[in-house]
Amino acid sequence: MQRRPPGSISRVAVPVRALLHRFGLLLVIGLSVTLMVVGKAEPEAMGRVRAAVVDVFAPVLDGLSRPVETVNQMIAEVRGLLTLRTENAELTEAVARLRRWEQAARRLEHENAALRALLGLRLEAKPAFVSARVIGDSASAFVRTVLVNVGAGDGIAAGQAALTGEGLAGRVVEVGRRASRVLLVTDLNSRVPVVIEGSGERAIAAGDNSDTLRLEYLPLEYAPALGARVVTSGHGGVLPPGLPVGVVVAVGEAGVRVEPAADLARLEFVRLVAWDGPRFEPLPEAGEDGEEPVAGAPGAPEMASGQGGGASAQ
Repeated sequence: MQRRPPGSISRVAVPVRALLHRFGLLLVIGLSVTLMVVGKAEPEAMGRVRAAVVDVFAPVLDGLSRPVETVNQMIAEVRGLLTLRTENAELTEAVARLRRWEQAARRLEHENAALRALLGLRLEAKPAFVSARVIGDSASAFVRTVLVNVGAGDGIAAGQAALTGEGLAGRVVEVGRRASRVLLVTDLNSRVPVVIEGSGERAIAAGDNSDTLRLEYLPLEYAPALGARVVTSGHGGVLPPGLPVGVVVAVGEAGVRVEPAADLARLEFVRLVAWDGPRFEPLPEAGEDGEEPVAGAPGAPEMASGQGGGASAQ
């Protein structure tokens, strides 16, 4: 068999390569137009051709994608390990800080118990509560109340505080046999005695049918800091002291505004707190128990000016 000289192949390949470089774009355009025409004329045949091409190249594409997927998984695992290391360091620091606070809390608890025993401090009874579901609202722009599904049969009485997990939502104003109405703290008729934590300034948190409360009766020269917590003061003996009411969100010419701690727009469940706060009860007057009231004691009648003058004259 006669071998073809090497120079003959190059003499044939060079002109073909030149033609491909010169007319390659035209060939690609012509092939594309041909495939489009054939695809419109014979869609079923072109569909089979595409399916065959996909079947041929699918394993190749799958094999090429495996290394990329493996690299992506390795990168994700490395990032996860770095994140876990950072979180572990943060948690370790948080645990150490909480242990220090636990030791301080235990020390203060023992000290508090010793001081209470030394002073003979009279502690108030813990309030009891009844959980209830909100079954309706006022649906009015002028009245902000909600209905709950507990009433007098469940031990509910007017004046009890309505709480959520975040803080004070309102107080009970009407009690029925199986349902009660709660006046929200943002209602125009709501007035809550409060105290600003840190400074100890007392005020009245008044509702005005808006989404925030207004602090009234604050000293003119006092301006609370933004973010200061506002809690119930317990004055009047109606609401327990220390219930979260909200935080200060605005201080200006319009007054001090407080954003309620409870999400009043999405109330579903509330706790109605029965708190028997301290009440002022005057001492019995003379003749009720057979004893004379002590002079100068609360509830004791004052001496008449004539009697006092006669005594001094004697």
